Amino acid sequence: MASDYLTLFRENGALLEGHFGLTSGRHSPVYLQCALVLQYPAIARDLGSDLGRRVREILCLSGKEGIDLVVSPAVGGIVIGQEVAASLGARAIFSERVDGKMLFRRGFAIKPGEKVLAVEDVVTTGGSVRETADAAWAAGGHVMGTASIVHRYIDRPVNPTDLPHASLLQIHAPSFLPEDCPLCREGIPVEKPGSRHLLPRKGP
Repeated sequence: MASDYLTLFRENGALLEGHFGLTSGRHSPVYLQCALVLQYPAIARDLGSDLGRRVREILCLSGKEGIDLVVSPAVGGIVIGQEVAASLGARAIFSERVDGKMLFRRGFAIKPGEKVLAVEDVVTTGGSVRETADAAWAAGGHVMGTASIVHRYIDRPVNPTDLPHASLLQIHAPSFLPEDCPLCREGIPVEKPGSRHLLPRKGP
């Protein structure tokens, strides 16, 4: 249940409140730091299994019609992408941003027609996972859908692409363009949780 996942984030100090700059460029008083949850391999494995099961339900996959490849944007999507791939019996690669563009490097290749799932840890506007899916299409893959542990939304959940999206936790979290941010107007400093060192409150 969604409440169980939210509790998991709270118990590991991964549900933060303050003034945060998101990858999308928007600002929010709420931030979910998946890295603090995924640092525990047993939890990461369980989340990957749960998300893989959700993907099967959303995409109506059978054992013979599964996912061949999971692609994830670095760095946030790498761990959960690996775990989802393990649960689906697929291989996993990741994209990296080079000069503003998502690319597959390190010798990673996509075979023509491979069935691909794009996985991210948190989706807000969905920019990174959408760019990774587009890169997979351009490389010859057949993208079946997208997935994330957390799907943040302002008014209602919106798929990052025109394809099905699977998630474990949908959470209403307001976000603002910097020029419209009430927290900026109050003079509250902006934090970038993805790049600062945070310790969890407790482990599993």
